[in-house]
Amino acid sequence: MDARGLLRQWNLRPSKELGQNFLCNQAVLEKIIAAAELTPDDIVLEIGAGVGTLTELLAQAAGRVVAVELDERLIPVLQSVLTNFENITLIQGDILALNPAILINTPNPHYKVVANLPYYITSAALRHLLEANLKPQCMVLTVQREVAERITAEPGQMSLLAVSVQFYGRPRLLFRIQPGSFYPAPGVESAVVRVDTHTAPPVDVEDEDVFFRIVRAGFSQRRKQLRNSLSAGLGKPPGEVAAGLEKAGIDSRRRAQALSLKEWARVTQSLGSFSGKEGG
Repeated sequence: MDARGLLRQWNLRPSKELGQNFLCNQAVLEKIIAAAELTPDDIVLEIGAGVGTLTELLAQAAGRVVAVELDERLIPVLQSVLTNFENITLIQGDILALNPAILINTPNPHYKVVANLPYYITSAALRHLLEANLKPQCMVLTVQREVAERITAEPGQMSLLAVSVQFYGRPRLLFRIQPGSFYPAPGVESAVVRVDTHTAPPVDVEDEDVFFRIVRAGFSQRRKQLRNSLSAGLGKPPGEVAAGLEKAGIDSRRRAQALSLKEWARVTQSLGSFSGKEGG
C-alpha cells in the first residue's frame, strides 16, 4: 500500500507544520534505493521515515536501518508496516537534536544516509550530518530542486550552502522528481542528490572554524564586493581586507559567489588572523 492509502487507513492527514510530502511513486522509490548502492553490509540512517514505504525497501537491501521520524502520530503506522523486519531500529525524535554516532551505535564507522528531507530542515540537516564527528560515507537525499542546484553549483553561482557541502563531500544531482509523485503534491519540483563525503577535505585548511567564519562573512552581503562584505562580516577596515585579498591573489572587487573552494582556502590563509584566531 502506498503512503496515501496508509494515511487514509490510519485516518491521518499530512502535517503542513512539519512540511510532510510523502513520496508515493514506486519507480522513484526504487531509483533512490539504486542510487544508494546498498549491500547487506551497509548500515543506513533514514531521516523522515514517514509511513515506511522507503524504509521497507531500505531494510530489504541493507544490513541494518536506523529510521528516525519526528511525527509521533506516525510511529504506530511504522510499527505496523515494519513489524516483519528485524533489522530496523525505529526512533521517534528530531534528527537535529540527535547524535549520528549514538544512533548508529556500532564499532563500524561507515554508514549511509537516505532521506526524503522536509524542505524546511534541508540546510540544517546537511550541516548537522556533515559537521558531525561520525560523518556518513554518502548521502542520497530528496530535496527541493532549487536546493539541489545550489548544492551542486560551480564558481560563479556558489552559495554558503554549496561551499559547506562541497568542503565535506562531492555532490551530484542525479534526477528530478515531479510534484505529482508526492502526496500532497508540493508546489515545487524536487530532485535527488547524492553526496559522497571526502576522506579528507579537498583544500588545505588549518582551522575549519576559521575557514567557515571567513566564508560566512564573505556571503553575509553577497551582492557586495568581497572587500566590503568581508570588511563588514569581520569588522575590519576595507583597506586592510583588500590588502589581505591582494596577498592571496584575489581581486577584492569580486563577489563571494565567484570564488572556488581553493580560493576561499587562500583567503583564509591570508585573512585568518582577522577572524579572532591566528591564520595558517
